[in-house]
Amino acid sequence: MNKIKLIFLTIFISISFSLNVNSKPVPVSFADLAEKLMPSVVNISTTTTVVTNTNPFPFQFPPGSPFEDMFKEFGTPQERQSAALGSGFIIDEKGVVVTNNHVIQDADDIIVRVYGDKEFKAKVLGADPLMDIAVLQLETDETFIPVEFGNSDNARIGDWVLAIGNPFGLGGTVTAGIISARNRSIGLSRYEDFIQTDASINSGNSGGPLFDMDGNVIGINTAILGRSGNVGIGFSIPSNSAQRVIKQLIEFGETKRGWLGVRIQDVTKEIAEVEKLDKARGALVASVAENSPSEKAGIQAGDIILEFNGEKINQMKELPAIVARTEVGKKVEVKIWREKKEIIKDVILGRLETSDDFKISKNQETQKQNNEEIIESLRIAVRPLTKEDIKNRNLPNQTTGLVITKIANNSPLANSIELNSIIIEAQKKKIRSANDLRDITKEVLNSNQKTVLLAIYNNQNQRRYIGVKLD
Repeated sequence: MNKIKLIFLTIFISISFSLNVNSKPVPVSFADLAEKLMPSVVNISTTTTVVTNTNPFPFQFPPGSPFEDMFKEFGTPQERQSAALGSGFIIDEKGVVVTNNHVIQDADDIIVRVYGDKEFKAKVLGADPLMDIAVLQLETDETFIPVEFGNSDNARIGDWVLAIGNPFGLGGTVTAGIISARNRSIGLSRYEDFIQTDASINSGNSGGPLFDMDGNVIGINTAILGRSGNVGIGFSIPSNSAQRVIKQLIEFGETKRGWLGVRIQDVTKEIAEVEKLDKARGALVASVAENSPSEKAGIQAGDIILEFNGEKINQMKELPAIVARTEVGKKVEVKIWREKKEIIKDVILGRLETSDDFKISKNQETQKQNNEEIIESLRIAVRPLTKEDIKNRNLPNQTTGLVITKIANNSPLANSIELNSIIIEAQKKKIRSANDLRDITKEVLNSNQKTVLLAIYNNQNQRRYIGVKLD
């Protein structure tokens, strides 16, 4: 009997020892780590000049009227300052700061606050809207305390993390949590491989660092889910992906990404069966750009790319990120599936930023920005909902509305709605144009109620009602 007890005790001790070896202790406090890191985290405030035309007539033309375009130039241009807040972190003692591109985009002035009270002007060394990263240089000769990047590939689901930033303008705010998931894609940008965390992240945290327990930056906080954030779901750009972009922005002032020149789609089970592929994997080539590296190498529409430069492509979304981080001009092997067998093509990569594909997508983005209109009563910028939006977001075909592209810091919607939300109704009336929304909010302002009821689709494409008090 004693022998059996001894055996069980030995097994129990062995298991306990194994668990202790493979797990990290729960921190008693984050105070020492936070105290060490906070001097390297900065608060960023920007001002942007917004120009709008006032209506010179005492009436509104109906939406779609040809007189709208005919007389819109007669409006009086008016300028106003729009302010925004964000976070960042210092990576060089000479005052090089990393943040999100959307924090400083189109800004006239950028002020960076360090140590909670010192303010410096900053200039943009380079910005990358595709990964939403920007690098700033503080305009001063002072020296600063930088932080180091960690290896985000080593970050595991369940690891403790620390976020420091400037939520709602409350600088020097520390929150803690764990890594909730890896390799997340939420449709915000072209290259997504987010770390998901439940450390509280809110408006103003954008651009701030996500630290591991060694005090190294493993992510750049860039997105939240939920109407006002702080719902336990935040997203960070992994440091390993970010460092490549940051290095190029510092060295060249721009990015230099590899370009293959194919448009791709998912390989479904049905496609895999027809092509006699063992399982649904790889990226199906839908079309090949003219004079692209792929066309020159002999890649054709209908090919399935299984491997690129020695890296297996399990899902379609993996290929763009792998190609982008590959050196421009490099000769790479591309393994493809064609006519029920594997073949290899040698491709010399081009540069994305000089390709026609990139110019077209950039023009489309500019066109979107040119379609923006300001809704003064709500202090937001909007653009019309397009058929492409409806398709990409899987909305009902007859949906009409306005996509929110900017939200001023003093907007009545600032804490209740997210960018890219879609306003589809106001006061239970369908919204088809910016003028519809202007007219309805104007009626509300002239009434005693002062509250407008909006129906929206949020970023999770969930239909919601929001009551907004106008001032």
